[in-house]
Amino acid sequence: GDAMPLTKDARSAKQRAGKLMHGARARFVAIDFETADYLPDSACALGMVKVEEGRVVSRAYRLIRPPRPSFAFTWLHGIGWEHVRHEPTFGTVWKELSVMLDGADFLAAHNAPFDRGVLRACCAAAGLAPPELSFECTVQVARRTWGIYPTKLDHVCRALGIPLQHHHAASDAEACARIMIAAATVENARPQTVRKARTPRSPL
Repeated sequence: GDAMPLTKDARSAKQRAGKLMHGARARFVAIDFETADYLPDSACALGMVKVEEGRVVSRAYRLIRPPRPSFAFTWLHGIGWEHVRHEPTFGTVWKELSVMLDGADFLAAHNAPFDRGVLRACCAAAGLAPPELSFECTVQVARRTWGIYPTKLDHVCRALGIPLQHHHAASDAEACARIMIAAATVENARPQTVRKARTPRSPL
């Protein structure tokens, strides 16, 4: 369904996530979906990596049976109907893996609008409420931290020396987590400057 306006609590949670994003004590889950077709409810693979205080503490990867047997992106990720026809649906997989979000401050994804859209659509199709966590996008993180362009995941990983099996959900989620960890290291190494208070202007 349509996105609901953010409540005051959700807005403050989003602001906290932004502040925590580069913090060494940040707790987050990197997430990556592969989809079968052009519709966002067609997740066929899910990778998740949980990070606490700069360390990976858990990983998960599952194949998912999408709602339709037609695949448009087998050429990209190598997954076809024959690989997932006997796998559980998203609802079953998510009920198992969503416990990884316990204690997380936010979610992270590379090109976050895509993964956020898939997560919401799959939750809606399964009759589940999507998690009330904000997303950090490692496309934006890579641009503002290192000025990396182009900012596709394979370009960022090459620039940072992060191993990647592109379009494998487990590898993509791991790479996303590593980008966030690397960005936190850069942020923590920067000297903290103290801004001088500005003299208020007199009203005109």
